[in-house]
Amino acid sequence: MKRVKLLSSLFPSLYDLAMQPLEKRKFRKIRSEILSMADGRVLEVGAGTGINFPLYKNADRVDAIEPNQAMIEKSISRKNSAAVPIHIHRQSAEDLEFADKTFDSAVATLVFCTIPNPDKALAEIKRVCKPKAKILFFEHVKMEQPALALAQEALNPIWKRICDGCHLNRDTLLAIQESGMKVTNVTSYYKGLFLVIECENNDGSR
Repeated sequence: MKRVKLLSSLFPSLYDLAMQPLEKRKFRKIRSEILSMADGRVLEVGAGTGINFPLYKNADRVDAIEPNQAMIEKSISRKNSAAVPIHIHRQSAEDLEFADKTFDSAVATLVFCTIPNPDKALAEIKRVCKPKAKILFFEHVKMEQPALALAQEALNPIWKRICDGCHLNRDTLLAIQESGMKVTNVTSYYKGLFLVIECENNDGSR
């Protein structure tokens, strides 16, 4: 138990460093393209260390939720230097403290792998977004190639322990489709390991 708590406390400090090569090579461009589509009042789910904060250009306001206090503390400097107002809330995605039909857009980047109950989180995002709101995801997912999917399954138990509960084997696209969101576009990267999933909120309810 102490080892798990230690890893959890260290993870926010190591996350940006570990992600830096991918961010420089491809991820920053992907994030920028996604965030350029987010406008009006925006919900960001699982803001982490605030890596998206400097990339918002068209939002009027961003309400960023994050349950990990250490992550929030790491994000403050990016919040303070952002071009748009960022409001950070310590909340879980499964229990959003916002009224129905509050948001014009919602964003989640590399977060649904760690959410304990992704189906409940998707229902909550639908609830707090307006009808026709843009809901944008950038996630790593279970791969379609059988051998690679099998490798993900085998690695998943140890990966979750090391990476703060991250699941390698989640079929996030299927979960989004089953949530009732209208998927309008899917773009694949790294042979299907990462997906950008563009959605529209049908009616704000499941």
